[in-house]
Amino acid sequence: MEPVAYTLNDRTMRLIGIPVCSVLVPTINHFDKLQSGNPAFLTYLLLSFCTTLFLWEGHRFIMLWMRKLFPAYQQTTRRLLVQAGLALLYTLVVTYVLDEILCRGILHDPKLANTDLLVGFRVSLIPTAVVYLLYEAIYFFNAWKQNIRKTEALAREGIQSQLEVLKNQLDPHFLFNSLNTLAALIDDQNIDAQLYLERLSDVYRYVLVSRNKNTVPLEEEMAFLDAYVYLNKIRFRDNLQVEKQLDPSAYHQCITPLSLQMLIENAIKHNIVSKENPLIIRIFQEGNQYLVVENNVQEKTILRHTDPRNADRASSTRVGLQNIINRYQLLTDRHVEVIRTGGLFRVKLPLLTN
Repeated sequence: MEPVAYTLNDRTMRLIGIPVCSVLVPTINHFDKLQSGNPAFLTYLLLSFCTTLFLWEGHRFIMLWMRKLFPAYQQTTRRLLVQAGLALLYTLVVTYVLDEILCRGILHDPKLANTDLLVGFRVSLIPTAVVYLLYEAIYFFNAWKQNIRKTEALAREGIQSQLEVLKNQLDPHFLFNSLNTLAALIDDQNIDAQLYLERLSDVYRYVLVSRNKNTVPLEEEMAFLDAYVYLNKIRFRDNLQVEKQLDPSAYHQCITPLSLQMLIENAIKHNIVSKENPLIIRIFQEGNQYLVVENNVQEKTILRHTDPRNADRASSTRVGLQNIINRYQLLTDRHVEVIRTGGLFRVKLPLLTN
């Protein structure tokens, strides 16, 4: 399952957390000055507020940047290591710069500046640790909740799909036994009929095997599609043309099962397929992110009440296409794109990682 785009709603936490950390740090380190009413405590308080503000906002930017750069769950270790290195470097720079600007430049009191840079650095690690613990805890909790919701949604989709299949399918054993019987009845010399029956068995077997899966390797889907296209070409001959242009590397990526078959079926269902108007379907890659299924548009015309004046275009319920869109919404934040332009109908399916 691919990562979901991360959004951060932390306005309240920042409005409360920055002032609280700004007060806690100087109170812990200079409690004696606070207790004695030393005015220098106010200076330490100002320095702490500026340091906390810059550290909080800076580390927040680093975390958001890292989550965009390493969004996948399997990249968590790499993200945390790079993030930790940048955080330490940023903390060291901010500590030194603020000490120099505030203490020497604005307050003109070099005694307030840390003579040992590591002392101020260690103190600055307190708000740094607080910021990272808060944000990482919230991030992992939100990711856990999102995964729970998506798992439940996928389970509901799967149950619904199984119910629909149960309503419409024959018993698998009965059907395969019938196909085997039919194969035995076909003359051994009738190679075309034997091959057609084998492809039909392959198609039905793949539907049964893949129906409970969320994703399948593109290599398996394309092998199934070859069998499905073969069955249709027996009917339409060269009037149906399916062209594939895919890099070998794409076959190791995944898509939702039966999505290509649904798109091919829709193209055949809603377009004229004839010798004068052949249906041309192209399947190709768009970079490494999308698989594109494209066909020329030549819509069928339905005559209502046998009156030519009531001729209307064949309309689609878009149930199959909407099913594909819904399934992808549960698996990735990249959307299925449906484009119709220049006499072409194009659907872009995101390629998924294992």
